[in-house]
Parts: sequence; C-alpha cells; structure tokens
Amino acid sequence: MVYDFKEIEKKWQGIWEKENIFHVQPDQNKKKYYLLEMFPYPSGKIHMGHVRNYTIGDVAARFKMLQGYMVLHPMGFDAFGQPAENAAIKNNTKPDIWTHKCIDWMKIELKKMGFSYDWQREVSTCDASYYKWNQWIFLKMFEKGLAYKKASSVNWCPSCQTTLANEEVIEDGCWRCHTKVEQKELEQWYLKITDYKEKLLEDLQQLNNWPQRVLAMQSNWIGKSQGVQIYFRLQGQDKIIPVFTTRVDTIFGATYIVLAPEHPLVKEIIKGKPQEKEVLNFIDKVSRESKIKRSSSDVKKEGVFSGCFAVNPVNNEEVPIWVADYVLMEYGTGAIMAVPTHDQRDFLFAKEHGLSLRVVIQSPVYPEQSRGVATMQSSDELKEAYEGDGIQINSAQFNGLSNQEAKIKIAEWMEKTGIGKIETHWRLRDWLISRQRYWGTPIPMIYCKKCGIVPVSYENLPVELPQDAPFTGEGGSPLGKVKEFVEVVCPKCKENARRETDTMATFFDSSWYFLRFCSPSNQDSCFDVQEAKYWMPVDQYIGGIEHAILHLLYSRFFTKFFQDLGMINFPEPFDRLLTQGMVLKDGEVMSKSRGNIVDPDSIIKNYGADTLRLFILFAAPPETELEWDDRGIEGAFKFLNRVWRIQENLKEEVSPELIRILHKTIKKVTEDIQEFKFNTAIASLMELTNAIYQHGATKEVFNNLVLLLSPIVPHFCEELWQIQGSKQSICRAKWPEYDPAVLVEDKVVIVVQVNGKVRLKVEVPSDISQDSLREIILSDEKLAVWIQGKPIKNFVVVPRKLVNIVI
Repeated sequence: MVYDFKEIEKKWQGIWEKENIFHVQPDQNKKKYYLLEMFPYPSGKIHMGHVRNYTIGDVAARFKMLQGYMVLHPMGFDAFGQPAENAAIKNNTKPDIWTHKCIDWMKIELKKMGFSYDWQREVSTCDASYYKWNQWIFLKMFEKGLAYKKASSVNWCPSCQTTLANEEVIEDGCWRCHTKVEQKELEQWYLKITDYKEKLLEDLQQLNNWPQRVLAMQSNWIGKSQGVQIYFRLQGQDKIIPVFTTRVDTIFGATYIVLAPEHPLVKEIIKGKPQEKEVLNFIDKVSRESKIKRSSSDVKKEGVFSGCFAVNPVNNEEVPIWVADYVLMEYGTGAIMAVPTHDQRDFLFAKEHGLSLRVVIQSPVYPEQSRGVATMQSSDELKEAYEGDGIQINSAQFNGLSNQEAKIKIAEWMEKTGIGKIETHWRLRDWLISRQRYWGTPIPMIYCKKCGIVPVSYENLPVELPQDAPFTGEGGSPLGKVKEFVEVVCPKCKENARRETDTMATFFDSSWYFLRFCSPSNQDSCFDVQEAKYWMPVDQYIGGIEHAILHLLYSRFFTKFFQDLGMINFPEPFDRLLTQGMVLKDGEVMSKSRGNIVDPDSIIKNYGADTLRLFILFAAPPETELEWDDRGIEGAFKFLNRVWRIQENLKEEVSPELIRILHKTIKKVTEDIQEFKFNTAIASLMELTNAIYQHGATKEVFNNLVLLLSPIVPHFCEELWQIQGSKQSICRAKWPEYDPAVLVEDKVVIVVQVNGKVRLKVEVPSDISQDSLREIILSDEKLAVWIQGKPIKNFVVVPRKLVNIVI
C-alpha cells in the first residue's frame, strides 16, 4: 500500500470541514483550553513564518483535544492597514476588494496545512460587524476620560502619509515601509494608557509563564524610575527649571544642564541672545529627526549653547544651559542635569564641546579610602565616565558616604530644604491612535462649531467607511475628500458639523480580538460575558517576539479596561506565552529581497503538508531560530514512509522489551509536547519506530505510535487510524497513558567500587534485597582479588546504582 499524501490530505481536510470536527461550544462539564496564535495580516500568501507559528499551535491544540479538553482554536485576520491601500492604488481596485481576495486565498493555504481551526468563529477586523465594536470601545474610553485629543509633535511617515506611535518607529524608520520618520505638529487622538501604568507594571509579576525577555522589555518600556526633581534656577531670575534625576548622588558633579529642543522655555530664554539664530536652526533640524534616533546610544549627540546659565541649588554654582537632541520632552521634565564624569552620554558630549568635568564618586579600586576621606581621582585621568558605586567626594557634607547611602540622604536633605522633591517618573506615554488613512476604523467623533467635540451616539454605530473614497496615495486621508462622509448634523444642536476623518491605528483592532473569538456572532455586545467567562483567559498564546511591546502591552491595557467596566473578572489576557523564532535560509531571515524564500506551496505539492509540519517541528526548538534544510525535508518524508510500511507486517504477539519502550515513549512524548519540546518528542517517536522494526509490533503498539504522532502529522495518522478499523476521526480518540509499573526494569546493573575505584559490574534483579546483593557481590571471584582477604570497614549501597566497599 503506497502512501499517497496528496489524496490523503485532500480527503481528510474535506472530512474535517464537513463534520465540523473542530467546532466547539462551552461545556461546563469539561475542562476548557483556549489556544491562540497571533492572527495574520492577509497578504494573500502564507510564508514559512506562518507555517511554523501555526504548526506549533496546532500540535498543542490537537494534543489537548486528545486529552479530553474542550479546545477553542480560532483564526481570523488583522485586515486593516496601509498595505491594502497601497495595493489598491497599485492594482486600481478598492482596499476591501483586495483584502477579501487575499483573505480567501490565505484561508485556502491555511486549510491545506491541516490546521484545526474552528472556522465558524472567523473574524476579520475590516468587517463593519467587528469595527463597530472598536468604535463602541473608543466611546466607552472617551466617557471614562481615557480617550482625548491634543496637539503635539508626532512621528510622521512621509511615505505612508500617517502618524506613528513611538513603538512603531523601528531604527529611525516606519515599521511598515522603513521610510525615515520625521517630526510633525498635529492634533491627534490618544488613549490614556498611563492611567494603567501601575497595574501594567505590577501585574507582570503574575505572568509566570511568559518569557523573561518579554517581561523585561515591557518593564523597561513602562519604565518606573524613583528619583528627585531638582529645582535649578535661571540665572538672575526667579524662573525654575525642574530637572528629574535617578542619580541625585551625582548632583555636586553637574557641570551643565540640557534642555530638549521642544522645551517651551528654550525660545523664551534665547530671545535677543547672540545664539538665538543658531539655536532656532538647530531646533528646526532636530524636528526632522525621529525620537528613536535621538535617544539611540549608537548615534553621535549634537547640541548648541543657549547663551544662558542656570544655578545649581546644592552649591549655587552657575552652569551653562545647552540645547541637545538626546533630551526628549516626553521623558522626565524635558531637562536633564549633565554629570560627565558619571554618565557616558554626558561624558562624550562634554568632551566634544569642551565642557568641564568634576568627579564626585570615587571608584573603590583607588587606594587609601576611609570614611570621610577619599583619594581624589582627577577628571583629567578619565577615559570614560565612571558609572559604578563608590565613595562620595567633592560633595560637601556628604563626603565619605557610600553613593548608595548618599542617594537617600541627599534626597531627604533637598526635600527638607525645598530645593528638590522625591518623585516617581514613568517612561510610558499615552498611546497615539490617530492615523491619516482610509483603511482603518473611523474614529466616531463629530466636530461642531457650537458644541465642540461630540461623540457619535451608540445607536448610530457603526460609522462605516464610504465605498467611493478616492485613492491617490497623496494628500492625507481619503476620507476627508468624501463630502457625504464628512458633512453631518451635530447630534446635540442639529447644526451642520463635520466628522473626524482620522482612523484608528490597527493595533486597536488586535487589542481585544481574542475576546471577540469567544462569541464572534454576538450582535448585542463586543463579546458575550458568559462565554468569555468560560473561555478566557487564553491558556496559550503564540507569536513573534517583535510584538513584545506593541500588541502585548496594548492587549493587557484593554483587558484591564474591560475588567474595570465589569465585563470580565480577570486582569491578564494570556496565561502562557511562547515566542517562536524566525525561519532562516543560508543564515538570513527569508525575504523576497534576499531571494531566499521557500514557498510552502511547493513543499506541500512535492512532499505533503504533514512532511512540512514534521520538518518544521523537528528542525529546532520553537523558541530558537530554524535554519531551512532541504535534506531535512527529505528525511521527514522518508520517516513517514517508514512508519507507513509498519502496517504491512503486524504481529500477534509483542516482546516485553518493546512494551517497555512504548510506555517509556508515551511518558516522554506526553511530557515533551506539554512543554513544547516537539523536536525531542519526535526523536523519541523515531526511536520507537526503530524498536518496532527490530522487535516487530502488534496492532495495539502500532495504534499507540499513530496516536502519539497524530498531533504532529494529522492527515497521515487519520488514514492509518481508519485503515486499522476505526470508524471515528482520530481527533475523537483518547491520548494514551503510560503504566509506571511497566517502566520498572526487571534487572539493573550495579557498579561496584573498592575504595572509590570501579572494580566490578554485576547484573541483578531490580528488586533484590541489600542482604542478597551483599552476598552476591562478596562471593564474586574477581572481587576477591581486589579485596585480598582484608577486613571490610564499610559497605555502602546506593539502591539500583552503586556499591562502595571500603577496606
């Protein structure tokens, strides 16, 4: 019988769909398991990254089904976004037509892989039935004071003609098209994620099943800092320049302060100064740079002297005020104190511009230190800033203290004398969601000259996208050019008004889709509260590390908001998180530009989806990068054919040794799949297959092998299961359990040492008593040679492993 993968895979995909094998409903009598992979943008073709991500999830889903869980395993499409607009312009079509065409094609490809999705729960974020609830959520946030509009300098992509959140600027470029990002002053809509900063930080401690790397990235992005706000005074004036620092122990070493180019004080203090023109030109130059680039440690820092001075409140010393690109208005107060001797960034800047340096923390490696006296390290000796701990010097009454002790005492002294205040600052900023594009959720707000900003009423949702918007790729949002969309009546005064023409960032759509999957057809609410109570939180979430800050942080924010609304009773959306590695070829990430793409379709055509699944899982652990290898595909295909041939030579009886190997394999594969160690699980199944070829297998042993393989290569195993006489899908079978008693070996090998040196190995029954073991060992003629009749001082037994004789 030949393994005809093409016919087999087509056959079982049809059966699964016809019989709704993967469709589930809540069952209070069964344990639930919600497995979710991050849903894709519908580009039309799946790539190897998709294959890896979704295969990992599918194995876990099928495994839990076999263990008797009610498994929710949905799929949908993150369908809004700039690429669809660009494609529509390029192909002279409309974004919705293009997007739905891509979705249809992508579904065909996903089904070819045999993924166990409940397609009855499919959602697409571009459908009005979905984005209606985006608008509902926005209005709820507006009611609670969490959605607001303000003017600010924003990241602007000149290619996409839209704004970007800080998180969407990657290496100074747009996260979508990589065009260099500029700064632009605009009025934009924001979500007040900062209201949840404490919860977002504290609740990271609950996420015990998340990778430490992701937790660290989120913690750093939220960025809680304990420090002191110091009140520098503008020279000759009463005007205060507040400066926040976490290193108050270095305040006596501050030799200049730096203002952000956007700081409102800059233009005021330079007015009429000789440096005014130079500073204004510098501000203009910096306005075209992204904030990501400005804060990067790899880029040379630039700045200009303002012509003004400030007074350091701890010693009344006058220090120059500089304006520099590496200080951002969004962080802290938009002003920093610069201590070149103890901050490397300040050190490089000071060296570049000839600014003075003063050491105030003595490195412990310098000799002759004692409390109250510290050997001076000249600033001239410094080749780089000293950022470590040490002893305070040049710090007035705080000399001789350790800098950690000085941090506390200086902060208390400054607060007591009124020259500073102990404060907590955060790096997290409110989330900019406005986008100047068409293909997104319309923001449901109306502008009235009489009433101001007025929300659309809930009963008038959704505010739908117009079908006749012009697409040219130029001049901002196409929505502003559709008169019928823009011109409306004010809901309050009934006077003429206009709609908001910005749309929402697509990350809004993906911040709650996991809840919509619980009840995707619900027309009365964004999700059914009772169904969400049954299915949520997601037990296992799978996706790329690139979403560690953006999507995952926003999803946590939305979940906490829903909890505050009383719609859910849990604070976190995802219990376990797995971030899978990239798929490489020739050492680089697969991409069209590099010409190293491997098309999943071609592999499916030549070897079958199960072979591709097997290779993807066997080639590397899920968390690590996977290097594509054509020989690995060949090896996976050969292994499946080897398993296929076992059915031709089944026996009536089986050896006890094969039974022991089988139960050992059941134990190993169960534990490995539970921990997502698929490569080692497959290695164990290959060892079992080798043992079957050596010993021969009964139908029972073979069926167990097929069951163990079924989450990994489902079409293949469904066919073998049916050939062996089953009338039901293997998905309805029960996962095998191992018998601990069978794993106990009948005999064990005991190593015998004499005075710590191995002298003998004996095979004995595994349940032998210590007295019998002693008798057997001491009667051995070979051992007698080593003992030579000497008295035995000690006879130590390590059960089932070792005996050590001391003579």
